[in-house]
Amino acid sequence: MTTPAGLAAGPDRKLRCSWGASAAEYLPYHDGEWGLPTADDVRLFEKVCLEGFQAGLSWLTILRKREAFRRGFAGFDVEKVARFGARDVARLLADEGIVRHRGKIESAINNARRACDLRDEAGSLAAYFWRFEPEPASRPRRLTWEALRGMATTPESVALSKDLRRRGWSFVGPTTLYAFMQAVGIVNDHLDGCAFRASAERARRAFERPR
Repeated sequence: MTTPAGLAAGPDRKLRCSWGASAAEYLPYHDGEWGLPTADDVRLFEKVCLEGFQAGLSWLTILRKREAFRRGFAGFDVEKVARFGARDVARLLADEGIVRHRGKIESAINNARRACDLRDEAGSLAAYFWRFEPEPASRPRRLTWEALRGMATTPESVALSKDLRRRGWSFVGPTTLYAFMQAVGIVNDHLDGCAFRASAERARRAFERPR
């Protein structure tokens, strides 16, 4: 039997989204984190920052460096990162464990400051980001590899990008933000046939949307 496009068997022979079976580090991330909904502001801020750092790179590169990023960026505590200054930028540029890109480092600090303002306005980052969850009717009835390839951006990720840029955020293009939405469960983009799609969907149905 031919494996459907976009799927691959992992070491346990379960079919997964093919990227999730392509490296050992991806297995626990794909199976137990990616696509599961969260209202945790720390995780949401971390993820939007790391998606910005990924620009031009693979997510595997960032995932392998994630613990170093967490150490360097104070666990992605928004208020702590917002207080970073020139010495912190210099420290991070010297940190071989992360991606040493001045523009991305300064962007993360800027975005932390903007995130503090946004949290004060919306009540939480989660309440803000989940406003951009797409209506179920706008989603493909079956999420095939072909359908997913046509969704590098969506109207919702474009709208989120525009709104964040208006608020002064950077490294928040619509493709970056759609990857963010996939990762934090705002959409469920495990492919049809992936052994973990159903559990992600159950988690989304049980998830209480933040207000």
